Amino acid sequence: MLNYRMLQRIFFLSLLCIGIAAAQAQSNKAVTYTNPVLPLDYSDPDAIRVGDTYYMTASSFNHVPGLPILKSYDLVHWQLIGHALTSLTPVEHFNTVRHGGGVWAPSIRFHNNQFYIYYPDPDFGIYVVTAKNIAGPWSAPVLVEAGKGLIDPCPLWDTDGNNYLVHAYAGSRAGIKSILVIKKLNDQATKVVDAGRLIYDGHELDPTIEGPKFYKRNGWYYIFAPAGGVATGWQTVLRSKNIYGPYERRVVMEQGATNTNGPHQGAFLETPTGESWFLHFQDKEAYGRIVHLQPMVWKNDWPIIGVQPSDAPIGNPVSSYAVPGGKNILLSETLNQNLLWQWQANPLPHWKMNLNGVDRFYAVTKLDSTQNLWNAPNLYMQKIPADSFEFTVQLRFKPNQVGEKAGLILFGSSYAYIGLEKTAAGNQLIFTRCLLAEKNGKEEKQVLAQNVSGAVYLHMTMKSGAFASFSYSTDGVNKTTAATNFVAKPGKWVGAKMGVFCSGERITNDAGFVEMLSSSIN
Repeated sequence: MLNYRMLQRIFFLSLLCIGIAAAQAQSNKAVTYTNPVLPLDYSDPDAIRVGDTYYMTASSFNHVPGLPILKSYDLVHWQLIGHALTSLTPVEHFNTVRHGGGVWAPSIRFHNNQFYIYYPDPDFGIYVVTAKNIAGPWSAPVLVEAGKGLIDPCPLWDTDGNNYLVHAYAGSRAGIKSILVIKKLNDQATKVVDAGRLIYDGHELDPTIEGPKFYKRNGWYYIFAPAGGVATGWQTVLRSKNIYGPYERRVVMEQGATNTNGPHQGAFLETPTGESWFLHFQDKEAYGRIVHLQPMVWKNDWPIIGVQPSDAPIGNPVSSYAVPGGKNILLSETLNQNLLWQWQANPLPHWKMNLNGVDRFYAVTKLDSTQNLWNAPNLYMQKIPADSFEFTVQLRFKPNQVGEKAGLILFGSSYAYIGLEKTAAGNQLIFTRCLLAEKNGKEEKQVLAQNVSGAVYLHMTMKSGAFASFSYSTDGVNKTTAATNFVAKPGKWVGAKMGVFCSGERITNDAGFVEMLSSSIN
């Protein structure tokens, strides 16, 4: 017969064994990630691995600074660390807002201890910038080939010592699309040196094929290229033993029954242990083109991206999966919050000044031809960070001229802002919305309060579905609602953005200003 002490000992030993088993089960359980890995508008992502670190860049269109540089140690957690372009060229051209122009789908590569980013401007041609250190300084853009409609370039340094560039065409500028060409580059990979060869015509099977990425693996040349359109397309891969083809074609990922529409345009990467992965974007309208990570396997020298719903050689996107290498590696570096902000065009120095740690924005006179802020170059904005959040700024308004305004803006093809305006009777607190701003829509203003003085907190709350509400307060806590259920809209090829502005209605010899005392996202 067991006595009480023996029963007690068996009980505690059992608990210990259960605890050890639970700990072992927990340690053996795969660590998973959930898509999107980067729920921000980083359109057309391309990425590389250098050592144990991954670097990504993406389209930035007309926004300045351009060509974002992001860093990761595990392909799941990403952080913005800088930009390769401090201004857009030609400078005079981009001193004016060029919605949807500027930097289209770039490619990033590391060759002979140097970083390269090739990017297209659909109105001017293909450029390259270089740097010895990912943090810069980056070179001034070099025009690799001039021409309208030359888009989405990607280089390949071949094992035979030759350098090549693949690119697509934008029908809006070139008058032709859905084709891919390969051209030779000079020894420095800075100039195209021949007329190139057409290597794929996608009109029949892959309409609007674009965004090609060039790789060589196991003696095969591969071109990863999305087709079918941003919101409805698929990922195509071409392969050949000869760089000029003929190329075999296969679809390797499509939406299938998933919620991830248009899963394409991105980067193939290998981890230090040989795992294959694919980064791509998904178009979510007002939220922009957000970044997903897909597992990838090779069968008979063909890639399959995502998970296979059957034995077909095609994958579907995953919503969650085991993280690369089985563990998360978080970034320890502190994010420089200033990197998140961008202008709509090349900025002038006096638009923003930092005085004693406070950002001051001077009123910029609106163009005579505009009745809204659609083409205002001095909107200082950042990307929408999540499906649901609250964005708050604390502003102190010091205007000089009647008609000067400042506020918190949610910007897209339609926009809304809550802010302050100087009138002959004093400063008003206002809410303004502008529908169809891109078509010169008129602003509709509502006065919320009269004779406002001192600093005010302006709040914008976003909920799933891109529904935004606006409020204000004097203490940051006790809020008065100004407007509800404004639906955010995307801009030209980009998601909605949020930020601050300060504008004036007429030319003056001494503009007023607004100071942003604080900003936060919760």
